[in-house]
Amino acid sequence: MEFQQRARVSFASQERYRILIDSAEFDAVPAGALRWDGTLPAVGDWVDVRMAGGELGVIENVLPRTTVISRRQAGRSHDEQILAANVDLIVVVMALDRDFNLRRLERYLVLAAESGAATLIALNKAELCDDPVTRLAEIEAVAPGTPCVTLSAIESVAVLLPYIGGGTVVLLGSSGVGKSTIVNALLGDGRQATREVREHDSRGKHTTTHRMLLPLPGGGALIDTPGLRELSLWASQPALDEAFSDIAELAANCRFRDCSHTDEPGCAVAGVVDPKRWASYLKLQGEIRHHVRMTDRYAALAEKKRWKVIHKAMRHHPKYQR
Repeated sequence: MEFQQRARVSFASQERYRILIDSAEFDAVPAGALRWDGTLPAVGDWVDVRMAGGELGVIENVLPRTTVISRRQAGRSHDEQILAANVDLIVVVMALDRDFNLRRLERYLVLAAESGAATLIALNKAELCDDPVTRLAEIEAVAPGTPCVTLSAIESVAVLLPYIGGGTVVLLGSSGVGKSTIVNALLGDGRQATREVREHDSRGKHTTTHRMLLPLPGGGALIDTPGLRELSLWASQPALDEAFSDIAELAANCRFRDCSHTDEPGCAVAGVVDPKRWASYLKLQGEIRHHVRMTDRYAALAEKKRWKVIHKAMRHHPKYQR
């Protein structure tokens, strides 16, 4: 006997899926229609699943997403890679050791702004930092208005709990920042493996190898992700302006609407913004503009190829034969 259920995707890798129905987990495969139109599920998606009375479900429909966290696929591809869907809070984890990197954080903040989810910065490994106050001031300079907490995950993650509530939270950050340790503390077990980081650069090896959704004991869900060694943006200019709100506000006061913020008279940006932050803004802006151009180009080529296939099929269809 077949019946349809509402489920949530807890694991997705190369068309291998697991779904959660209430608290039970099942294997699932996408229906042919999903493969055809390219709307394959991502971790965190709500889906309609047809169960045939066994342990395998068929995912027939992906429900509209409230938020989507995406990046451009690694390498030369200009396709979108969805990291997680329907997330309420993005926790950007950065370690207070030699992995501390403000420019990388700015990139994560653009990704978060594009997603539509709320953002929290978590500075982990506080036990390794001699001057956390200075670090917090540096964070405030590049992420004005974004909440930020410091913690030592090996001691306690209680500072995160008020932000998580009963929603869905995803941890993002590079390898070695302590995401798996935070996951284990939030779950109350040692489910996620952990490894020591390298001493010379504080970087780690991947201990989480796939994205997965894990129900939290107190309600809500946690999505753990592998460390991102490459974070190519899938974002727009509004997301960049939201992440760099200080620059956007200054630019609004420029004398000329099309000011390039270099040497125009009456520029409100040039010479005011920290040079490193300004260089980071320009770099990310250039990356976004290149991505938009290439995406439009590939979309046009794909549409041209699609119509070529349609016209070829029509030429060989009996209805159109003369």
